[in-house]
Amino acid sequence: MIRVLLADDHTIVRQGVRLCLEAMGDIAVVAEAEDGQEAVQLATQLRPDVAVVDLTMPRLNGVEAIRQIKRDLPSTEVVVLSVHDSEAYVVQALRAGAAGYVLKRNAATELAAAIRAAHDGQAYLHPSIARRVIDDYLSRIHASEDAVSEPHERLTPREREVLQLAAEGHSTRAIAGLLCLSTKTVEHHRASIMTKLGLHGQTELVKYAIRAGLVESA
Repeated sequence: MIRVLLADDHTIVRQGVRLCLEAMGDIAVVAEAEDGQEAVQLATQLRPDVAVVDLTMPRLNGVEAIRQIKRDLPSTEVVVLSVHDSEAYVVQALRAGAAGYVLKRNAATELAAAIRAAHDGQAYLHPSIARRVIDDYLSRIHASEDAVSEPHERLTPREREVLQLAAEGHSTRAIAGLLCLSTKTVEHHRASIMTKLGLHGQTELVKYAIRAGLVESA
């Protein structure tokens, strides 16, 4: 069973989503939160496999809730369920650490699939949203000849080596042996990589490396 936390400030939405998900047979809703702070607290207590989070919630907005959940619980995946379909909202959510983005109008047909994909370590975007995000990304690149390089290109050569080896699953001790470095030096490089790339934990590091084409997905 995939253990899911639902976070939305509208009770009727949570109830409807819960009924749909629990009818699937392989998804169990373990808790419901009505604001962002409660979502973070319940996620910390229950450690769900997937958190389904709305973006516009009181006390703590969805984007910040995603950041905190992913910071404290890297193994908990997050799927956004929102009425907002603009690329600005989608990009913010993805940058915060969301693995999927589903529009509320498509929840009945797509949310379960998004949860399963996130649980399996895959991203999920509705094709129309994905197309918009890609178009926006390309327009930003073509808007200037001095397009910003990928974040990992700003790492030092040694940090890029450590990044790839870490993403491939090598331990700190193994990386130290492969690069003829001390474990303390490797730990320093790893910390620097995480800071420069804005990553939190091994899961995010691997996902970044895969997205950037540094390693292949298993």
